[in-house]
Amino acid sequence: MVQTAVTQVVKTLNDVHQRFGLRRSPDEGFFTEWYANLPPLDEAERETLDRIRQRFRYHREAGQVTEGAVNAIVVARLLEMAGFYDPPFRLRAEVSMEIETVDENETLRGRIDFLVIQDQFWRAVIESKETEFDVEVGVPQTLAYMMANPIQDKPLFGMVTNGNSFIFLKVRQGKSPEYDFSDTYSPLSRANRLYEVLQILKGIGQVMIQ
Repeated sequence: MVQTAVTQVVKTLNDVHQRFGLRRSPDEGFFTEWYANLPPLDEAERETLDRIRQRFRYHREAGQVTEGAVNAIVVARLLEMAGFYDPPFRLRAEVSMEIETVDENETLRGRIDFLVIQDQFWRAVIESKETEFDVEVGVPQTLAYMMANPIQDKPLFGMVTNGNSFIFLKVRQGKSPEYDFSDTYSPLSRANRLYEVLQILKGIGQVMIQ
């Protein structure tokens, strides 16, 4: 059996379609969690998000920001504020994974940056990149990681970010696996879009618990 790194062969959405039989859902109601019934933020949360954005912009103005710095400055703080460090969730970092593709002779290997688990079930996959990479480059790779979910009867959510931009994903496996993704949010815009990013994360967390 051929074993290959995900990053070497999964670079486009077409690669995901061909290797996993995954298709983007035509149903507009498939992924409403990124915009419907989002929880409100209080003043303290907005002030914290303003500081996170200011801090990220400060480092970004000096040049590219590494993946590790993106995680430390932005991602880790957002996951904490969303409640993913606390019960009923557990957060794992640098999780190795393997997944077989449609071709039974091919196994792909990779490493998930952050994995949110609830009662041993995968609930969310978080993938980060350094700022020099377009955030959309990480979408096919993250979809591949999400297809490694050993439990296929529950939807799995994902987030991809390079610090400059954020995209949310949803995958539902089964006989005809489907996915969809959100609009793109950038903390570099005039309005602080981290407000919406945190609302989406908190909303997804509430859906997971339900």
